[in-house]
Amino acid sequence: MRPALTALLLSAALTLPATAQETPAPEGNPELSEGFSLLSEGARMILRGLQSEMAPMIEALGDVIEDVNAYELPERLPNGDILIRRKADRPWPPEGTGEGEAVDL
Repeated sequence: MRPALTALLLSAALTLPATAQETPAPEGNPELSEGFSLLSEGARMILRGLQSEMAPMIEALGDVIEDVNAYELPERLPNGDILIRRKADRPWPPEGTGEGEAVDL
C-alpha cells in the first residue's frame, strides 16, 4: 500500500474509537433512555455509511498524491515560463496505464 494512503487511512482509523464510545444513558426516565439509545444507534449508522462512501474517495486521493510526487518542484525561467520536470526515477508513461501502447483500429 502507498505510504501516503496508509498514513491517511491510519489517521482516519484513529479517530473512529473516539466517535464510537458510548455515553451512559440517563437513568430514571425509560422513555428518555430508549430515545437516547435510538439516537446513538442512528449516529453510528450515519458514521458507518459515511465511512463506506468516503473509502473510494480516500483511495483516489492517495492516487493523486502519488501522481504529484512524480514531479520536481516547479521552477520559473527568466522569460517567465514555468517548468515542471518529471523526476528521473519515474518512467513515462506509467506502467499499467495502457498509454504509449499501439492501438489497432
